[in-house]
Amino acid sequence: MVTLKYDMGGPISSELRINDRIRVPEVRLVGPEGEQVGIVSIGKALDLAAESDLDLVEVAPMARPPVCKLMDYGKFKYENAQKAREARRNQAMTVIKEMKLRPKIDPHDYETKKGHVERFLKAGDKVKITIMFRGREQSRPELGFRLLQRLAEDITELGYVESSPKQDGRNMIMVVAPHRVVKPVRRGSDDHGSDGQDDLAAAGLAAAGLDASGADISGASSAEAVSVEATDAPAPTEATAAVD
Repeated sequence: MVTLKYDMGGPISSELRINDRIRVPEVRLVGPEGEQVGIVSIGKALDLAAESDLDLVEVAPMARPPVCKLMDYGKFKYENAQKAREARRNQAMTVIKEMKLRPKIDPHDYETKKGHVERFLKAGDKVKITIMFRGREQSRPELGFRLLQRLAEDITELGYVESSPKQDGRNMIMVVAPHRVVKPVRRGSDDHGSDGQDDLAAAGLAAAGLDASGADISGASSAEAVSVEATDAPAPTEATAAVD
């Protein structure tokens, strides 16, 4: 009895094909500065890459013929990795602290709680302030509202009311945020530069005068080179920490 073994292969690689790994008879070649060279044989394209001491990179394999670009592929991958690391390093995490008060809080306790709120705001954190009502206090929600208004006025130099006071069951909640401009964070790619590869493919197609499907949209004229840059910004992550 003969047993047949099937090789399922490994995971599909997201790496771009370069140099001798490009197995097509001819390519649409884009120069290192984004200029359109035209359709040439793979042999000639490899010769031009060798003469320029650059790599031949297949940036748009689905086009007909595939679009290849002359570039320093090692430098491209390094710069993409640097951008990804820098974006992750600058990514900020927004923390929400929580401060709980009673409607009839003692003046000394109020100053202590207010000091905590000010400290959190100075550290750049948001603060969720909760007024807890018990027993007959639930029939006097205006006490909690006035207390929250007073606190908002006391910390106005450090923060602002992001979420106005609202009743939530037996509690009344208000959220304050610090007065500071957060620098937009550009999300880095965690897949070893796949975002950069997508942009590189788009740049190659544009330089070759093609659309995303590989159709010619430029006629006889050459399109301008498109700069390659990874974009998109992630939403900040929020965490909540309660302080009694």
